[in-house]
Amino acid sequence: MTAKINKLNLFDFTMIVVSLVIGMGIFRTPANVAKASPDTFLFFAAWIAGGLVALCGALTYAEIGSRLPVTGGYYKVFSYAYHPSIAFAINCVILVSNAASLAAVALVGGEYITGIFIPLSKDMNWMDIPANVNYIQTIHIIIAITAIVIFYGVNLAGLKMSAKTQNVLTVIKIILILLLIAPLFFADNSAVAQQVSNATISPTIKEYIKAFGIGLVAVSFTYGGYQQTINFGAEVDQPAKNIPRGIFFGIATIVILYLTINYAYIKVIGFDTLHQPETKNIAAIMASKIFGINAERILSGFLFLSVLAYVNVLLMSNPRVMYAMSEDNILPPVFKKRNPKTDVLTVSLSVFAAICIIIIFWAKEFDKILSFTIFLDCFGMILSAATIFILRKKTKHLDDTGIYKMKLFPLMPVIFIIAYVFVAISITMDYAKNDYAAATGLAVMAVFTGLYFLLTALKKNKS
Repeated sequence: MTAKINKLNLFDFTMIVVSLVIGMGIFRTPANVAKASPDTFLFFAAWIAGGLVALCGALTYAEIGSRLPVTGGYYKVFSYAYHPSIAFAINCVILVSNAASLAAVALVGGEYITGIFIPLSKDMNWMDIPANVNYIQTIHIIIAITAIVIFYGVNLAGLKMSAKTQNVLTVIKIILILLLIAPLFFADNSAVAQQVSNATISPTIKEYIKAFGIGLVAVSFTYGGYQQTINFGAEVDQPAKNIPRGIFFGIATIVILYLTINYAYIKVIGFDTLHQPETKNIAAIMASKIFGINAERILSGFLFLSVLAYVNVLLMSNPRVMYAMSEDNILPPVFKKRNPKTDVLTVSLSVFAAICIIIIFWAKEFDKILSFTIFLDCFGMILSAATIFILRKKTKHLDDTGIYKMKLFPLMPVIFIIAYVFVAISITMDYAKNDYAAATGLAVMAVFTGLYFLLTALKKNKS
């Protein structure tokens, strides 16, 4: 009876799915999707497709978690299904990808906080923005790095301090989601009419497919997080019933919210404006269109605080993955080092924060990091989802023990894998705009694979 009390019920698990997915992407990536989409049909199709892919992925990861409950990231899943070298490389790649996501979101924060001083609403004259774009970019970089350094300090102070900070920032993020939908009740239909009348592009099918793939890159970033359901497979009450329901209700809620928010963007800002290269801090622009420039400045400040929530939570969680890898003798023992007073993983935290800052200096802008982090994610997503085929064979004895077992197998994981192969190909084909993000991602993967064999060889020599 006690064990059942500690289990997650349907509502608990549904809320976990929602909280894992909804982050900062929805405040920025719709502009990226609009730039890639020739019309609103493809724009919304990308968001719906992203939701379906997320549903397939979440159900796949939930069964993986039910069959092989894991702690400390994906290492044990990869090691069990493949080879320790692949496990090491992918787990490290996921850490770098998380650092890149943090860096990207921190840069979004830089864009929004800059909007307090240089509002970017459509009513402004674009020529009012300083001609030196590098100057603005430098400000974004400084703000992003400052945010990381500040929350590096917060996390050094201990888990209680970072957890309390996270609670406040999460409440702010929830309020912002509601504020994004609110303009639907105040705006007229002029922006919608404008985007329909100006939709004169007739792309070929090849261009349409390419645009859809590029749009899915940004959509994938915004829907990311559901893969963490892998950690809850053994913690849900009546998993065979509640896991699929929780995932379906959670993803359905997210899709509805995202479609509603994106409709609000188009209704208030206009699809043509979303196409503009300068259009970035769309949520603040939307506030300005309805309530004026001062509202844009205020919302920009709140959105920056919401960005800080994401920065803080990744600085809290990822050092613990590095600790788990060190416990399994994958990373050197120094990554287990804790501060005796605060119990903080000082080395792991410092290394992860340093990686985030290095990525900011390397990429300098959100769009470049977006392609890089999603390309790295493609490795983790494809290989981790594919483990279900191996796990079903190796853990067949668990089939009648009450664990969650997805229906429509193998359709769900196959759709998911094909979708991420398509996204990876889209990034590779768009290499000129992405500044060789795919090649950089492949190089990172190769370096970590080689590092595994180097560390293994050094261990053998010592023994």
